[in-house]
Parts: sequence; C-alpha cells; structure tokens
Amino acid sequence: MEKITPDSFVLVYRDRRRKWLVRPSETPKLHTHLGILDLASLVGKDYGIRVLTTLNDELVILKPTLEDIVMKFSRRTQVIYPKDIGMIIIKCGIHSGSRVFEAGTGSGAATAAMAYSVAPGGRVYSYDINGEFQAGAKRNLERFGLAEHVTLKTQDAKLGVEERDLDAALIDMGDPWELVKPVKEALAPSAMLAAICPTMNQCEKLVQTLHDEGFVATETLELIARNIEARTGMTRPSMFMVAHTAYLVFGRKLG
Repeated sequence: MEKITPDSFVLVYRDRRRKWLVRPSETPKLHTHLGILDLASLVGKDYGIRVLTTLNDELVILKPTLEDIVMKFSRRTQVIYPKDIGMIIIKCGIHSGSRVFEAGTGSGAATAAMAYSVAPGGRVYSYDINGEFQAGAKRNLERFGLAEHVTLKTQDAKLGVEERDLDAALIDMGDPWELVKPVKEALAPSAMLAAICPTMNQCEKLVQTLHDEGFVATETLELIARNIEARTGMTRPSMFMVAHTAYLVFGRKLG
C-alpha cells in the first residue's frame, strides 16, 4: 500500500468546493478557514484517512486523480475541462506508447492528460509560438512528474510539423483549419485529428477543410456535465453546472 512521502501530492478534501492539492515538503502546515492542518504529520501514513484541523474540523486525505491535478494547474490561458479531455483521449485512442501531436500548449492541462495516458513509452509533441506559455506549461509538467513524456517546441505548427507517423493530433487554436494540411502530413493513416472550437463558425470552417483534405468519419460534439445533489429523499440536479466549454471536432485521415 502506497504511503505518503514528503514529496507526495495529497488532496485535502472537505467538499466539492473546498479542497486543496498540496504536498508536505512545500506546505508543512496548511492554513485554511477551517483551521490549520499539520501536513508534515501525514508523512508515512496511508491515503484515505480522516484528520482534524486545529479547529476540530474534519478533513479527508485522498490520493489525487488526474482530474484533480489538471484542474489545479497554474494557468494563464483557459484550461480544457476534464469532460472534454476525456472524450478526446477516448475518441483518439490515446494509450500507453502512443505518439501524439498538440498545437497550442497553453497551460499544459491537455498536454498533461495526454502525457499521463501515453506513459511510459509514448510521447506528446506540443507546439506553441508563445514562449511564456510554454515555460509555464513546462513548470506545471515538471511539478507533477510528467515532463519526461513531453517534447515542447516553441514554434509555429502552421509552418510544418516535424514528426511523422503520429497516432493522434489535438489542435487548440483559434484558426484550426490552418493546421489541417501540416497535421495531415504528420499523421499515420487512419489516425484521428481532434480540435477544440469555441464557436460554431469555427466548427463549420474546420469541418469543411477536413472534408476538402480527404478526412473521413468527421464528427462534432458538445459535452455538458451536470452534477446531481444526491441526498436521501431530496435528490435533485445541482443549481450549478459546466455547460458550454467548447465544441469538439474529430476526423480521421485516409491514406
């Protein structure tokens, strides 16, 4: 059974809106409005335990999931939500050993999720023209131990993708149709191209370009996630939900 170490990430959980992703070596004592929690005292203990703060408020210590990590990324750009990342990974068939291209690194949230999925033998090649974004993404990836599965390139993918025979591609840029041709040249036959589009007009132009370039099995999706407040005798939909975040466009390369 895995024990908590000084450098382990732990999710300190009170409820869905009050949770902290920390590690004892960085935050020996966690100060919250619920009291102070002695994180250093957790070293050597198991995950899944209940602890008390100095104000006798009960918190739970959990092992973070990929969703917890991605949503806590330090960001300067809009993060891609787990509901969208999960569908992209499944639809593109990204798995251990896959080689994946990404255009638009941003904060590195999607990069991290794909790196987690391709480990240990695969690799994500992520291009972004903004050096500051790439530097921030690199820090995020290194902090969570995922940088070794990613090659970051500060260059314009519109001018060409250097890799070949890639298993999948993700485009997260304002003009994704401009990337279709260079990405097509980099993909292996039958590989999936996925793109994130905030507006319907972008979807229309991208899908038309995919058809013009010979892609097949094109599909456009919008995913909406609504929490349910499940309580005995009082179950109802939550008043808050993650509605529109982006449209997801998919297409498969022929030949």
